[in-house]
Amino acid sequence: MGRQKEPPRFVRMPARNPDLHGSAPDKSEVALLLIDVINDLDFPEANQLLRYARPMAQKILRLKQRAKKAGVPVIYVNDNFGRWRSDFRRQVVHCLREKSRGREIVALLQPEEDDYFVLKPKHSGFFSTTLDTLLRYLGAKKLIVTGIAGNFCVLFTANDAYMRDYELIIPSDCTVSNTAEENRQALTLMRKFLKADTRPSTKLRLVGAKKKRRG
Repeated sequence: MGRQKEPPRFVRMPARNPDLHGSAPDKSEVALLLIDVINDLDFPEANQLLRYARPMAQKILRLKQRAKKAGVPVIYVNDNFGRWRSDFRRQVVHCLREKSRGREIVALLQPEEDDYFVLKPKHSGFFSTTLDTLLRYLGAKKLIVTGIAGNFCVLFTANDAYMRDYELIIPSDCTVSNTAEENRQALTLMRKFLKADTRPSTKLRLVGAKKKRRG
């Protein structure tokens, strides 16, 4: 007689880690995204943009402070500006150099220890990044999107967020483009086609739920 075959063995897959191995212990249905605010502004139209970016940075700072008090996690979503051997902390140091045109804004908005960050290679914060994974672990359903530039990286990120069924808030006073007209056009487009709430940041009521960090 031939030897009986052993019954197949089923391997139980480990349960999904609920907090990215301790790296995302916050839980909130709302997340605040700061797009490309860590920026040396090393491009031809930078001086034009700076005119609008300085007051924007003050408003983003106040919004960030309110978000933290409400338990809303803050995520820096930043271009690597072609610096493929760099990391986010080194990006901050680079943009704080004396010769950096963005130094004033970076000094005002530089990240704190409990902030999250995602480096992006292209215009959208979702393209080839871990942003969506992080947001899912946080439990985020609604995104407050701020930063530079309204008609470019903010728009591309908002579009990809909409495609992933996130609700969008894009405060009109917390994003800028090279001109006021370009920014108005971008906000109108996002309000009309992405169903974004574009009321000013001062009109937002922030509510979040924060789980205590471990360790």
